[in-house]
Amino acid sequence: MSLLRTFAAALAAGVVLAVPARAEAGATGATTANPQNALAEVYNLRHFTHPNFTRIVVDIGAMREYASAETRNPGRIVVDILQARINPIVREDAIPEKCDYIDMIRIVQKSDATVRVTADVDFSRIKRYQVYHVFDPFRIVIDIYPQDKAGTGAPTPVVPVAPASGRAGTPAKKPEPAKGGYSMARQLGLGIRSIVIDPGHGGFDPGCLDGAGLQEKDLTLDISLKLRDLILASTKLEVIMTRETDILVPLETRTVVANQRRADIFVSIHINAFPDKRRMGIETFYLNFSSDPKVNELAARENFTTTKTIGEMDKIIRKIVQNSKIIESRDLAERVQGSLVKGLAAQYSDIKDLGTKGGPFWTLIGCEMPSILVEVSHISNAKEAQRLRDEAYRRQIARGIFDGLMAYVQSLGKG
Repeated sequence: MSLLRTFAAALAAGVVLAVPARAEAGATGATTANPQNALAEVYNLRHFTHPNFTRIVVDIGAMREYASAETRNPGRIVVDILQARINPIVREDAIPEKCDYIDMIRIVQKSDATVRVTADVDFSRIKRYQVYHVFDPFRIVIDIYPQDKAGTGAPTPVVPVAPASGRAGTPAKKPEPAKGGYSMARQLGLGIRSIVIDPGHGGFDPGCLDGAGLQEKDLTLDISLKLRDLILASTKLEVIMTRETDILVPLETRTVVANQRRADIFVSIHINAFPDKRRMGIETFYLNFSSDPKVNELAARENFTTTKTIGEMDKIIRKIVQNSKIIESRDLAERVQGSLVKGLAAQYSDIKDLGTKGGPFWTLIGCEMPSILVEVSHISNAKEAQRLRDEAYRRQIARGIFDGLMAYVQSLGKG
């Protein structure tokens, strides 16, 4: 029986698993309301092989209906997620290790509004499987139990997977030394092929707010998309976005995205806020420790949504200490900060340069490439909040970051 016929039979038999009726009745995120605007992002595909089963997890930005089916020749378990789209950061396929009953896990955009997840399996080795969903956040889970295992007991939870790669320009000039001298990257003549852009916050984490409805998560996404478009229009570099819509991507996952895609630069974009409403300006951070109380206060605020515990502190500190990209990250931060301040000061008055600093930001911990966090303005300052509402101001912020990134690429002698 063909996959299409099997799937149709499954649907006729009532195998469609819908989100609860309360969502269909008109609650936010129900798939029946305005289909064009209701496409939820599938932002992660994870898999874990445990001693007695394999778990596949599909993370989705909102509740969605889905349907499951199977074929025996070839052996496949199929889940279709309705009113959904794949975030480009999601890797399209994966091969579970130490698992002889699953050959491949794949995810594709089956149609404009349907995402399909397929597990290629050997049913002769499988005792049973189950497909179900979990809330907070919404995700679809496929548990597959092999024949020769007990298949009992609840497994431990999960950790994420991610995304895409890139290309670079042509040699232009000899590399320049960074402030700390010729780093290993410059000694080896390494260039830039891909850039990860990370819009801060998202989903139920709005970031900083003002009293008039302005939200950091919306501003950072808008600036990030503008920056992406500039890079794609002007260079041959590949751009990887950690999010393209209003979803929450866990802090730890953002770094995983960059590492798995073997990106060459990581840029996280944020909006600042301080109790002192007079404070304004732009500052750029790279990963390091800091003795500055203001930096540490900002880091505590930006790191608020992490799921890490105090028991993991030693491991986290070791990651910061062992960060071998400090020289390149600092140089990248200085070039982006300089270009951003210069570009904005040419068009706006009272642009404050708060400089570049090291800070223990979760978004940067574990990055295997030069990485920076840019605080582009203060939402807590009335003048800068008003400017952030202006499309032209946000466009100029994107242009300033772009110019800094290109200055860094050229400093490597590769563009």
